[in-house]
Amino acid sequence: MSVTDESEFTRYVPPPCEEEVEVLFVDDEILIVSKPAGLLSVPGRFLKDSVLRRLLYEYPDARIVHRLDLDTSGLMVLALSQLATSDLNRQFRERIVEKTYIADVWGEMTAASGEIDLPLRPDPSNRPKQIVDHELGKSALTRFEKIQADDKKTRVRLKPVTGRSHQLRLHLAAIDHPILGCDLYAHEDAFKASPRLCLHAQELGILHPGTGEMMVFRSPAPWVAA
Repeated sequence: MSVTDESEFTRYVPPPCEEEVEVLFVDDEILIVSKPAGLLSVPGRFLKDSVLRRLLYEYPDARIVHRLDLDTSGLMVLALSQLATSDLNRQFRERIVEKTYIADVWGEMTAASGEIDLPLRPDPSNRPKQIVDHELGKSALTRFEKIQADDKKTRVRLKPVTGRSHQLRLHLAAIDHPILGCDLYAHEDAFKASPRLCLHAQELGILHPGTGEMMVFRSPAPWVAA
């Protein structure tokens, strides 16, 4: 079983993450990092190694304002002051933060772009999984754009408008294009098609809490050739 950043269990205990957290930008207010796949965002119930735990040694004032799943890699912003914590929480709450992911999904996607609008809620009998529920689910919207495709897989750019747990994984699986390497929602062939979850937080745009300036940070997906 693997432990997610919500301290729940899936199917395996993940091996120790040997990759480092890459610091891309830091000032008095914010810290921008790139998280490797296989590392928790915050300490879990049993696994303590995490982005936050590693960074606290050098940045003792660092505070988490959002998370990435254990198996998702890519950009995260941490707050380094009370001002930044409050302002970044507001930006995420008001959907000011611009998030772009890249993913490789199963099969050839025919649509060049589109939206996936399916409400989601936790599945209490199968935690930490989520399910589509048109009656009780919370609204969830993902915009997608096809980058390239063949008959086996499609590379897509994803822009989640909402930020529900497992939103991208479940939305893609719900339209029969599960993300390669996904142990939660992909069928067996798609799960075995990649040694890792092919989902990466590639671009992050925020308003700087101190100056109000729009800042956009980028991080290439590790499995995509330059």
